[in-house]
Amino acid sequence: MMGSVARAFLVGGVLVAASACGGHTSGTGDDDGGIDAIPPACTGLGCFIVDCDVKGLPPTSISGTVYAPNGTLPLFGVNVYVPAADPGPLPEGAQCDRCSAGLLGGSFAQTKTDEMGHFKLDNIPATSDVPIVVQTGKWRRQFTIPVVSACQDIPIPDAQTRLPKNKTEGDIPHIAITTGNSDALECLPRKLGIDDSEFTTADGDGRVHLFEGNGAKTFATAPATGSKDFKPANDAWASVDSLKKYDITFLSCEGDQNPTGVAASVKTQANIDAMVAYANLGGRVFASHWHNIWLSGDKRNYDNDNTNDGVTNATWSSLATFDFGAAQAETTQLAIIDEVNNPKGMSFAKWLDFVGATPTHDQISIADPRYIVQNPDLTKTERWVYFDPTLTTPAGKTGTQDFLFTTPLDVAADQRCGKVVFSDMHVSKGSSSSAGTGWPGGCSADPLTPQEKALAFIFFDISSCVGPIF
Repeated sequence: MMGSVARAFLVGGVLVAASACGGHTSGTGDDDGGIDAIPPACTGLGCFIVDCDVKGLPPTSISGTVYAPNGTLPLFGVNVYVPAADPGPLPEGAQCDRCSAGLLGGSFAQTKTDEMGHFKLDNIPATSDVPIVVQTGKWRRQFTIPVVSACQDIPIPDAQTRLPKNKTEGDIPHIAITTGNSDALECLPRKLGIDDSEFTTADGDGRVHLFEGNGAKTFATAPATGSKDFKPANDAWASVDSLKKYDITFLSCEGDQNPTGVAASVKTQANIDAMVAYANLGGRVFASHWHNIWLSGDKRNYDNDNTNDGVTNATWSSLATFDFGAAQAETTQLAIIDEVNNPKGMSFAKWLDFVGATPTHDQISIADPRYIVQNPDLTKTERWVYFDPTLTTPAGKTGTQDFLFTTPLDVAADQRCGKVVFSDMHVSKGSSSSAGTGWPGGCSADPLTPQEKALAFIFFDISSCVGPIF
């Protein structure tokens, strides 16, 4: 009788059996049914997947930790897999990236990193030149293991599993960042390890394009490609076509919704409509503090008359209640991690514990918090960080620091394409952005603060696929 099928696996959506190439697998004896089973032929690397269980041995595996480009911050939820076919190049620009679509090239074996950034990928082919892909969204690193021996684990050096610092190491999302004098978001990806060479103006070839809001407006030193002076922020959001070149758009707080006299940062109704359309087709948007204009419409904080001054967003404005007259705290407050109204909340809380960002589980210290968002609709949004009024000083302060929703809102959740994050949590005090200081002159070189670590988690999560993970 023929040996039984050792282990089944998917190749391009077709179930194949590793034992079809008997020289590379171990049989388990005769079939019980009395009829010889003739398994289909295996394909490529699949012929080298060994059933170690029947030998009483551990699986053939690799293990390691995935880090941010800086090589020190471990990352949760990153895919690690052996592709069944060449994954090919990543498409440029905003795309509808649903988790249900699976991994590019399919996989012989796949896993995700845990809350410590650790992974163990079992049942990989035991042969030479085994390809490995490390990926979340359009962050991707690829490498090959020269020799994989069966039924043992191979630790992978951190230098190989770190996400790329520059495009010579791998794939980096195409990112647009508009500057603001109240929040230096453009300093966060630098702290996370992206090389300065990848920061350029819109006419350069860097993966991060900086645009002038009312913050930094030029580079301290001219980049290798592109001009020294940033393009206006309203060039970035001028239309769907200008936005969709970017996978992610980060909007740094400007201290007002439409800062007076800042021509570079005017938001019109056409701009609001373009941003909604961009998110609907698969774009990612991260809006900081007074960039609530993209959600709520233009209700200027300085006149505080709660009247609309020119633009609206009927699509997103119902997602939260905005208190435009809320006082801003200039102290540090304890905030709560929402483990209930966020499918990644428990992992977010565990990760923050592991990276040393929490004084106690489920709590994080926020410097200079803001309280614009009072009541996000928890049936339509995911709340990440919020204030319990019994823990704030003075008592009674409330507000949501970060919430996320997927788009378009008018389709089922598993049919959505884009992500939008609104954050009342700024990058910490150490970094600044001003028109008189060329980038990166205002960026702090200090270690990541607790809230920067929280923002870093969201920074990488916003790039990931939309919908339940299959």
